[in-house]
Amino acid sequence: MSLQHDARRAEIVVDLAAVRHNVRRLAAEVGPDVALMVVVKADAYGHGLLPVARAAREAGAPWLGVATLDEALALRAGGDTGRLLAWLTVPGEDWAPAVAADVDVTAYTTGELDDLVDAVARAGRPARLQLKIDTGLNRGGCTPADWPALVAAAREGERAGHWRVTGIWSHLAVADEPEHPANDAQEQVFREAVETAEAAGLDPEVRHLANSAGALLRPSARFDLVRAGLASYGLDPAPGRTPDIGLRPAMTATATVAMTKRLVPGDGVSYGHTWVAEQPVTVGLLPVGYADGVPRHAGNTAHVGVAGVRRPVRGRVCMDQLVVELAGPGEEPAVGPGERVVLFGSAPDPTAQDWAEACGTISYEIVSRIGGRFARRWTDSDPETDTDSDPEEQP
Repeated sequence: MSLQHDARRAEIVVDLAAVRHNVRRLAAEVGPDVALMVVVKADAYGHGLLPVARAAREAGAPWLGVATLDEALALRAGGDTGRLLAWLTVPGEDWAPAVAADVDVTAYTTGELDDLVDAVARAGRPARLQLKIDTGLNRGGCTPADWPALVAAAREGERAGHWRVTGIWSHLAVADEPEHPANDAQEQVFREAVETAEAAGLDPEVRHLANSAGALLRPSARFDLVRAGLASYGLDPAPGRTPDIGLRPAMTATATVAMTKRLVPGDGVSYGHTWVAEQPVTVGLLPVGYADGVPRHAGNTAHVGVAGVRRPVRGRVCMDQLVVELAGPGEEPAVGPGERVVLFGSAPDPTAQDWAEACGTISYEIVSRIGGRFARRWTDSDPETDTDSDPEEQP
């Protein structure tokens, strides 16, 4: 059962103009000779798969990237016809619908190539196939030891007409630390893997290694294409290290003050009384909690934006609600019941990065997990394309 959530309680607003702006800035940064893939996996990092994909295409992104075949097929069902890469499958998964939908699929092993031959026969058309080499992340991808066998089998399948090998790629482990020696090591392994593939007779359309951080911090790793995930949403993939290219956060999460209370010294707040007032304060109750993706670790560490001023979360975050300090001694609260505060968005309000640092995590997790009973709405701050959408509606 899908519930229609009430925007009066809490709302996530995604500015599609910010997405388009970020995509254009990233494309300009990497230059005209490098293609840009906007990664829209995990419901576009919580921003909305179809609206963000369309905004990315409008901004000129020639490629989209997703993790799963289901995500790729959802894009095709939503009308996307451009180049699209998916890279995460499990044994027994049916690749045929993705092949039929002209999705570039990824193989890590010769066993997956065997499965793909069957999928191609059922799809009735050759596949677009990319090969992933594990250059040191030790996650998905073919090991260097098995790589010669994989590329040889891929070339045999290409000769047989089963597929066209369209790409060779890998993923950096510590791109957000540009001086880490693993970056040089991975790039060297990748270059050797490409040479091995080309020696076997493969001629891929694209070679790609760099994620957002790699694209911005390591020009040598850009090759033919870069995959921009987090940066497309206006968030810094390597805080404190990346150049300022004018990215704009696309997501703002807000909640309505349900009620206010005046506390006196000695009053404890929320479960466990992990925060106790030392002086008279006014607190406000927000109707969101960890069931909505608000990190429990935000208790006593994160801040919200109250009329342009950052105010602290007090006490533990609960399943459905949290408490924030609205005013100290002698102050009148700037907002009252029925008025909005910003959990995170753009400065001067707290950002997703601020929340990540407060909670000991990364901004990827903050934006991709927020949701639950928040209503979600897409807007467009570009006055020439203003298409404010209804909550939960994917245009």
